[in-house]
Amino acid sequence: MDISVVVPLYNEAESLPELHAWLKRVMEENRFSYEIIFVNDGSTDTSWQVIEQLARANSEVKGIKFRRNYGKSPALFCGFHRAEGDVVITMDADLQDSPDEIPELRRMIVEDGYDLVSGYKQKRYDPLSKTIPTKLFNATARRVSGIKNLHDFNCGLKAYRRDVVKNIEVYGEMHRYIPYLAKEAGFCKIGEKVVHHQARKYGKTKFGLDRFVNGYLDLLSLWFLSRFGLKPMHVFGLLGTLMFLIGFVAVLVVGFGKLYAMYNGMPYRLVTDSPYFFIALTMMILGTQLFVAGFLGELISRNSNLRNNYQIEKEL
Repeated sequence: MDISVVVPLYNEAESLPELHAWLKRVMEENRFSYEIIFVNDGSTDTSWQVIEQLARANSEVKGIKFRRNYGKSPALFCGFHRAEGDVVITMDADLQDSPDEIPELRRMIVEDGYDLVSGYKQKRYDPLSKTIPTKLFNATARRVSGIKNLHDFNCGLKAYRRDVVKNIEVYGEMHRYIPYLAKEAGFCKIGEKVVHHQARKYGKTKFGLDRFVNGYLDLLSLWFLSRFGLKPMHVFGLLGTLMFLIGFVAVLVVGFGKLYAMYNGMPYRLVTDSPYFFIALTMMILGTQLFVAGFLGELISRNSNLRNNYQIEKEL
């Protein structure tokens, strides 16, 4: 099969027939063998009934229905698991992504050899309250991930080589960072294509401003896991050792200061009367706790089933 199109959706009943007809026209014009996987993420409208009707009338339509709303990442994960096409396309169901982009996206995967191609909505039909935070978010993601050539990490329109979607795990709200996940899995040939962005035709957006806060927290988590997930002692042990040493040196300074005053007949006070003593003691305790956290993390990591889960591409 040439293409699998994975479409996560939540309350998009109005747009589904039009999206299916558009996809079908593009696929038939280019003579692609294809499947369309609609993942209904706990919709409360008639989205699932529409998917059932489309599936009965069209053999290429497949559906997955969640009992409740889990989010876009779980929807993509299940869609990826079921996809059988050599190239996997993801797109949103709100008609803001154009299926006319699919042939060129597929060509970049098949002929140009990209592992992943991400869409770039250079001209957006969104309010400033959404576009400005998006630009800041993407700039931070480029810096942290090291993928300098991507301008729009969160664009729903993407193309993947099948090996990519079968070797990454999209969980939580990590759909924003699929290029980063792919890079960490060893798929480093990541490209970008400017795509047409259309104004929403039906309904309203399902994402609020809280996604930008959550996005930064997820990026921090992903960065930490990619760098220290299998070696937690390198960060917790280092920080713990530094804090303990600073606290220990501070205690010595306070103690030797009192001994010096006593030896020279100068007025002195108890070390416990100095606030620096308690600050130093707190740093030593925190340092010890961080070191122990790193040690426990190492024990958990070394007993994990994923500790030797290396991405082997070929064997002879």
